[in-house]
Amino acid sequence: MVFRLLDGTDPHFPIGYTILAAVKSRQPQRHMNHNTDLQEADNTMDDQALTYARRVLLTSLVIVGMGFSVLFPLLAPIGREMGLSEFQITSIIGASSLAVFLASPIWGRLSDSLGRKRVMLIGLFGFSAGTILFNSVLNLGLTGALTGSTLFAALIVARLCHASVMSAAMPAATAYMADITTVENRTKGMGASGAANNLGSILGPALSGLAVFSLLLPLWLIAVLAFLNGLFVWRFLPQSPKAKIKRTVKGPVLKYTDPRILPFIIVGVLMFMGFALVQQTMGFRFQDALGLSAKETAQVLGLAMMLSAGASLFAQGIVVQRLKLAPFDLLRVAIPLLIISFTIMALFQTQLMLTLAMGLQGFAMGIAGPAFMAGASLAVSTEEQGSVAGIASSCGPLGFTVGPIFGGLLYQINPVLPYAFAATVYIILMLSMGHLRKTITS
Repeated sequence: MVFRLLDGTDPHFPIGYTILAAVKSRQPQRHMNHNTDLQEADNTMDDQALTYARRVLLTSLVIVGMGFSVLFPLLAPIGREMGLSEFQITSIIGASSLAVFLASPIWGRLSDSLGRKRVMLIGLFGFSAGTILFNSVLNLGLTGALTGSTLFAALIVARLCHASVMSAAMPAATAYMADITTVENRTKGMGASGAANNLGSILGPALSGLAVFSLLLPLWLIAVLAFLNGLFVWRFLPQSPKAKIKRTVKGPVLKYTDPRILPFIIVGVLMFMGFALVQQTMGFRFQDALGLSAKETAQVLGLAMMLSAGASLFAQGIVVQRLKLAPFDLLRVAIPLLIISFTIMALFQTQLMLTLAMGLQGFAMGIAGPAFMAGASLAVSTEEQGSVAGIASSCGPLGFTVGPIFGGLLYQINPVLPYAFAATVYIILMLSMGHLRKTITS
């Protein structure tokens, strides 16, 4: 049942289907000949093979989601245990996200020439190796072998190495999904990818609960899981149909300023900036407001993140498909909900209200995420899917570069400021949505 939900083969859960009805009438005509890569891909894989490929890909993305989310409940309490400031802790995530932002478009383009599966494997095995490196530095910090500025510099370097290679996985996976879907079911495919990633985001914080035995135990386990995930993809994921097609002309290189995708890029970066600001400061918020120890903080924040990811999965798997709205209209639904969640975080200090605020944020991001990815993908041609996947995948890291740094700095000044700042940014974004939409229809 889980696989049928994620890959959209269950007729009761056609993820993103109703978005398409609103999108199709607004789609720009694409200048493609009848011999497109996608049509050739459809001749290479029959329906059974495509379903198998989707399920293997989505299973892999669940584990990728676990890897990305398991660190969030742990880094804040671990950083404080090592004597780092809030700004230093959030800067570690900001620096690594900058590396992902810079590397993702490159990996996306390389997946066009090297093949989706090969680039995915580089990212998955690199994730495992990078996690081992980062964990080793964390261990040195917790034992006192490294301290102060030396520890901070070592963590930055380790995380940069980790991020530069692991960033290959998501753009390659997104482009792979684009290869095995048609224009008609692209939104459903992107929604399934987001749902799989969110399922992993539920399991990741659950894994962080093992921090009661050792703060680093969940991170060592995720390094092993990432390696096994690489072996799983290597053994079971078929080569992307597009990988078997030789191009005679080099594919186009998209720019962030391309008017077809620029509105989605602006919304995506600001959306993820606010999300990252909250994700990287809520550990401090829970710990300070409730007077928790490091291990207690990891547990409480882990439960809140599980609720957030669960609400996001519910939004993507059930709510989004029921709303007959185009991607940009879905964003206009999600942004006011995010403003409400940030306001609650700023005004309340109880565990119940902070947890509910994170749940509401997850629900809103579950609506916004597929709309952002599908909108960018549907705005360009089949030949540009690798490039747009790289660019779209880099919006999250760019937001996670700016958000944590601002969040950590503002939190040191006043614990309420990060959430008030995020709410203000989203209010400005909400007021600008009408103008941004005109750039799409003009």
